[in-house]
Amino acid sequence: MSGALEGIKVVDLSRVLGGPYCGQMLADHGAEVIKVEPPQGDETRGWGPPFDAEGISAYFSGINRNKRTIALDLSVSAGREVLLKLLAEADVLIDNFKTGTMEKWGIGYADTLSQQFPRLIHARVSGFGADGPLGGFPGYDAMIQASTGLVSVNGSPDSGPVRIGVPVVDLSTGMNACIGILMALYERTRSGKGQFVDATLYDSAIALHQPHAPNYFVGGVKPKLHGNSHGNLAPYANFPTKGRNIVIGAGNDGQFRKLCQLLGKPELADDARFKTNADRVANKPALEAELRELTKDRDGEPFSVELMENGVPSGAVLEVPDVMEHPHTRHRGMVWEKDGWRNVGNPVKLSRTPASPRSKPKTFGADTAAVLAELGYSAAEVEALVASGVALTAVRKG
Repeated sequence: MSGALEGIKVVDLSRVLGGPYCGQMLADHGAEVIKVEPPQGDETRGWGPPFDAEGISAYFSGINRNKRTIALDLSVSAGREVLLKLLAEADVLIDNFKTGTMEKWGIGYADTLSQQFPRLIHARVSGFGADGPLGGFPGYDAMIQASTGLVSVNGSPDSGPVRIGVPVVDLSTGMNACIGILMALYERTRSGKGQFVDATLYDSAIALHQPHAPNYFVGGVKPKLHGNSHGNLAPYANFPTKGRNIVIGAGNDGQFRKLCQLLGKPELADDARFKTNADRVANKPALEAELRELTKDRDGEPFSVELMENGVPSGAVLEVPDVMEHPHTRHRGMVWEKDGWRNVGNPVKLSRTPASPRSKPKTFGADTAAVLAELGYSAAEVEALVASGVALTAVRKG
């Protein structure tokens, strides 16, 4: 079955996480994505262990499926000539070079690519963008988490500020780049013109500040560290049981009343300290102490299911292996398998044109010769490009 983006061709020059994740999202839904690596390879190829039987790191494997893989030395003019041949057939270009790199090479969007390929959509993932007080600075997820305040709102009073345990900034930037590309493709159907998509880690991280930014703008509130609790809602916290801990969130008074009934203490819902959410937030330490006493002798996983069956949002605190082997994970198609490769599936479900695993992540330069041949290079020309180091089928050492 063809994907929703069948017929869209993407040239992905990006490395590490945000850009490759964007490219993978497009590839999963049917776009032809050609990943162009530098001579030394995407550095995440070396981010291990673990590595699979072909020597591909698990990190690289998680964000580079469904792509054709070639390698070019874009620092030389002959490499850029090959890239321009690729772009002549492409709808989308993704890069995450340091800002100014493409311009230095004479292939910047404004001056060159938009003129030569007016329908091309060029998406750039960067740390801070090209200009402004922080423009041009490099950015990695953890550093951006720190400089945009995400670290400051994560953790408990005891732990202090803590980095969020998944690269949420990189991933959200990749998603935002993907959204921007799809918007630009849709707009192109009206205007016939491409455009530049500017997705930065800095902007994406700031956009995640819900509800902290609204709390600040409306009430001048500086966020506190709430650990497993919530600043605007109670109860919304992690509670002990005799098995796994469970997170319980009662988003309204009806859910709180039902929670108290299921915990065997319905009168708690009529306690003046806990009658409304505002009351519960004002008296959160007392509320959570009451609830901890009522949950500590329950069996966590079955009780969390019982709560959900009765309309109270809850979840047992599972670990990654538990989640990946969970029946509902399988039911939702969130583990994909292909030719011995296994990884997380695509979360965007379309009814007629679903995402699918068509090829597992590939070794460095696996498609270099084939893609060059499709661009019209003869076998002798391909051999010469590889021999000269302009195109590569093996990682350049040193």
